[in-house]
Amino acid sequence: MASGLRERKRRAMMRTIQEVALDLFDARSFSQVSVEEIAAAAEVSPSSVYRYFGTKEGIILADDFDALTDDELADVIDPDDLVGVVRAIASRFDPTFNGEPGGDSLGLRRVRYFFDEPSVRRASYETLANAVARISQTLADKSNLTASEAHVASSALVFGYFAALEQWHRNPADNPIGDTLRRALDALRLL
Repeated sequence: MASGLRERKRRAMMRTIQEVALDLFDARSFSQVSVEEIAAAAEVSPSSVYRYFGTKEGIILADDFDALTDDELADVIDPDDLVGVVRAIASRFDPTFNGEPGGDSLGLRRVRYFFDEPSVRRASYETLANAVARISQTLADKSNLTASEAHVASSALVFGYFAALEQWHRNPADNPIGDTLRRALDALRLL
């Protein structure tokens, strides 16, 4: 089987497991659902869930950014438009970022757990730090920024994006998520 097909099947299975897990979490709460129950509902083995996600928190945190190769990430990094980079990455993985229909997207369903489930929130900081490391390395390679400057710029963008997600989560009726994120990212341009 070609590696591209294998990767698509792997991503599809991961998405299925995430959707099943979210259905269970929404019905019974995050803390009341075990990995074994998720595996049974998704018709996979618990070892498959652990292999794909590592932990129950990882089911919530895993997204398509993690699957980007270094070359794919380098293709979207534009040192002259870092806010545009975050926008490009966000819109690539969540169509609601650009105001398209899909308010029940997998990404939006996961957001609540980022901020309302303490163990997921704690685990999210490691995921964010990993994203910063990946982006800052690529940014340093493609710009005149030092490694330290690239790290600070990447941190501002990644954690700024996360803070904007939290603001939207706390007041979702006020604005579509795409509008909230665009305004927050525009504020970063002013810095």
